[in-house]
Amino acid sequence: MDSAVDYWTARALLEWQVELGVDEAILDTPVDRFEKVEEPAVVETKPKGPPVPPQPVEVDPAQEATAAASAAVSREALGDAMQAFEHCELKLGAKNFVFCDGNPDARVMIIGEAPGREEDLAGKPFVGRAGHLLDKMFGCIGLTRNSPDPAKSIYITNVMPWRPPANRTPDAKEIAMMLPFLKRHVELVSPDFIVLMGNTPCQALLGKGGITRIRGNWTEALGKPVLPMFHPAYLLRQPLAKREAWADLLDLSARLED
Repeated sequence: MDSAVDYWTARALLEWQVELGVDEAILDTPVDRFEKVEEPAVVETKPKGPPVPPQPVEVDPAQEATAAASAAVSREALGDAMQAFEHCELKLGAKNFVFCDGNPDARVMIIGEAPGREEDLAGKPFVGRAGHLLDKMFGCIGLTRNSPDPAKSIYITNVMPWRPPANRTPDAKEIAMMLPFLKRHVELVSPDFIVLMGNTPCQALLGKGGITRIRGNWTEALGKPVLPMFHPAYLLRQPLAKREAWADLLDLSARLED
């Protein structure tokens, strides 16, 4: 059979390959080992960083308070919902939850600011010096917290159910998150009249402070007649203001008789 390469040329090529180190033929066609082979392109990859942790879901304390308060169908359920509320940090430093005192059927609901030291220890609102003065003030117009008669009794609560550190004034964020509970409290008790003692409850329900300017001026909040008055603690510091407080009490008494 004819070959493209003669014997001597093929032998020379074979010997040359043997000299190069070829000792075995494994392919059907020769391979040019001297041919330049293109290197594969190197793809740069950025090193992977640490895994990104999932972002925490932001919680609106006021929105959660609104949902919890709306679900409360009684004062007892409302108190339980407030104690279960975890977003108010005042709770962490307080000794007791201070919810209410007095006759829940009373025509007059008194709303104060926040518990003080004595209230925090006792778990009841207005039991310190300011509380004793409050009892005397309303006792002068025939109202007490212990009377079973709704026409002769008062019902007491606060904007904040926990004592702020060093008896400081609650800030706007704290008031906002507890306001839904206060509104629901008023709905459940449904008094004929509301007395706001001091700046904080006025800020919460009326959206304004300045008790020296607005005290004695009847207004409305949550569909109820509202009377702003000086806080008894202020009267202990400013005895001359008791004259205005007495005038406010007489005005309230007249409203109750009407």
